[in-house]
Amino acid sequence: MQLTSLSELNCSIAKTLDVVGEWWTLLIVRDALRGTRRFDDFQASLGLARSVLTARLRKLTEAGILDRQQYSQHPPRYEYRLTDKGRALFPVIVALMQWGDDWEQEPAGPPTVLVHDTCGQVIQPVLTCPHCRGEVGTGNTHSEPGPGRRMTASMAGADGQATAGSAGALPSAPHRDGVGVCAATEVMHQQHVYEQGDSR
Repeated sequence: MQLTSLSELNCSIAKTLDVVGEWWTLLIVRDALRGTRRFDDFQASLGLARSVLTARLRKLTEAGILDRQQYSQHPPRYEYRLTDKGRALFPVIVALMQWGDDWEQEPAGPPTVLVHDTCGQVIQPVLTCPHCRGEVGTGNTHSEPGPGRRMTASMAGADGQATAGSAGALPSAPHRDGVGVCAATEVMHQQHVYEQGDSR
């Protein structure tokens, strides 16, 4: 089956990429997080063709990430403000920034650093567990089916009941069920198995 949209996949990562995975889109969000709101300011920062920027801003507005608000009537002018949904992309931007600093860094060092306003220190955020406060990574996490996992014919037995590897039973590895599986989940599982020394 040929996919026309990543939103058809039963995967939160794929659905996110369907909204913000195009070129320039996350850079628009980056600039919006820095306070950019007006079309000309986005264009000056990114150097985008007006038609491309218009299309990206329209998609972000339709997705509820930006809110288009009129600030001038004569002539009509609009600005784009982040919604709560848009501000929730902050950790995504930070993670991409940190990955770039770690793996694609210029010889002179990172072009931008994050400073925590409360203490004034340069920070490198880490992913932690909200329960035990421990740092988490590929070596100490694994994936399991969530409540939104869609069951397909290949995941159910002849009687229609959940089988091993379906959303009704916790599998030892993510079940490959075509459109319904998230490839990133499989990668996370395989990385976890590798780092734990499992030779299967």
